[in-house]
Amino acid sequence: MVLPRWLARVNRVATNRVLGRLPVFATVRHVGRRSGRRYQTPIAVFRADRGYVAALTYGPGADWVRNVLAAGGCELRVRGEWVPLVRPMVVHDPERRAVPPVVRLFLAVPGAVDFLHLDLAQPER
Repeated sequence: MVLPRWLARVNRVATNRVLGRLPVFATVRHVGRRSGRRYQTPIAVFRADRGYVAALTYGPGADWVRNVLAAGGCELRVRGEWVPLVRPMVVHDPERRAVPPVVRLFLAVPGAVDFLHLDLAQPER
């Protein structure tokens, strides 16, 4: 089970602007795979060895995920800066190993077991 699609629509209209400013959230900037339009979506994201891992609370079929996969990357606004990310890969992980232990508990509630792994386009200095 993942969060229902109707909740995604409510979040898009009502809560996304606030979520993008909370510590565990960042904003992903992606391009529509059909429209070519630029979108910004707040996501729950965590630092990983080579880049970042995003919890797919609406599942791997969410539009933003499909856009990032089709484009082969995206940009992520982290601490006020846009960071280019490449090589997106959906990973099914029922144990939620890519996120901190306390977050695993929260992600168990909606049943989130899929994650988007993204590599930094260039190594950090």
